[in-house]
Amino acid sequence: MSYDPSALPEFSPAEVYSLALPAAPRPIVILGAGGIVKDAHLPAYRKAGFPVVGIYNRTVSRAQSLADEYGIPAVYGTVEEAVAGSPADTVYDIALMPAQYAAALEALPDGAPVLIQKPLGSYLDEGRALLEICRRKNLVAAVNTQLRFAPYVAEARALIAAGEIGELYDLEIRVSVDTPWHLFPHVLTLDRLEITMHSVHYIDLVRSFLGNPDSVSAVSVVHPEKDLASTRSLILFRYEGRPIRVTISTNHDHDFGPEFEESFIKWEGTKGSIRAQMGLLLDYPAGGPDALQIIRRSEKPLGWQPVPFEGSWFPDAFIGSMGALQRYLDGSVPTLPTSVEDVYDTMAVVEAAYDSAEHEGVRPAYLGSGRAAHPGAPRPGHLDSRQQGATP
Repeated sequence: MSYDPSALPEFSPAEVYSLALPAAPRPIVILGAGGIVKDAHLPAYRKAGFPVVGIYNRTVSRAQSLADEYGIPAVYGTVEEAVAGSPADTVYDIALMPAQYAAALEALPDGAPVLIQKPLGSYLDEGRALLEICRRKNLVAAVNTQLRFAPYVAEARALIAAGEIGELYDLEIRVSVDTPWHLFPHVLTLDRLEITMHSVHYIDLVRSFLGNPDSVSAVSVVHPEKDLASTRSLILFRYEGRPIRVTISTNHDHDFGPEFEESFIKWEGTKGSIRAQMGLLLDYPAGGPDALQIIRRSEKPLGWQPVPFEGSWFPDAFIGSMGALQRYLDGSVPTLPTSVEDVYDTMAVVEAAYDSAEHEGVRPAYLGSGRAAHPGAPRPGHLDSRQQGATP
């Protein structure tokens, strides 16, 4: 055995994952007024009592509509106006498209705290450019990788850290649902879809438990009858010297009814297992039930037992991501695990997954010619021009 089980990262999670609220929340100015702001950011901040003092959107009427609904006192038509009208201790919440992040970050005051919506760019070089802006301007920057803070994840993290299921040897995330991509028109022409816009959550979650993988393998493919970039992926993580299997399996094209839909995270350990059902993705956006269960080897006859928790991914996880940044700002926690420096490594894994999917796997040494069974068919994982995101 080439590792010390007692030193594994899942046994010592960052203090900020306790989900406590900041003692004196700072004012928030939101840059963006899209669906995620309406469905998650604003409901979360209202629930937590975080003061939202301003909102910006290029289409001012959209910002005004949300301001009227949530009692936000100031509405802005440019980022520069929002910055000029914000209190000195404002936390900026960027909820724009990745292509707009750089300009928004450049407009912020040097040294400002900012929470950036995921992903940190669509390509790794974009993420690097954003990281360099944050460093140059000395921004206290975090990324809103909020699944880390979902209530069922937080409870599972605490149980695992306490040794309730022993050493992890299997971590599986599986999603097989009918995702209504039409609700997000901005993604329909992206050349990267599933991993960058969705599985990035799970990649980030795995890293938050196990740290950076030593290598990554992936397949990500399109649907033959949809003019979208890849919508189904399988991602494997390898941790050298550690006997753990880590898999992320997503299928957003399962449109055969709810009976066999799946949406879960499962941790298996030497003493037991924990399973979290992510109800949000079942019949999105209405969602299905969340659940968290545990089974202990010492109590196997009792079967899977429910674990109590409060809240859901939407909106409660957004309380956690904003709360983490604010607690770091007020000094009540010593580290910020969702910093741009950390989440840059999530994007490095995303990039590696796409690289693996593009360059395919190891070719078997077939008897004879070694030709594929269907030589006229596209190679698995091969991206043609339509799959690379050409406009439908």
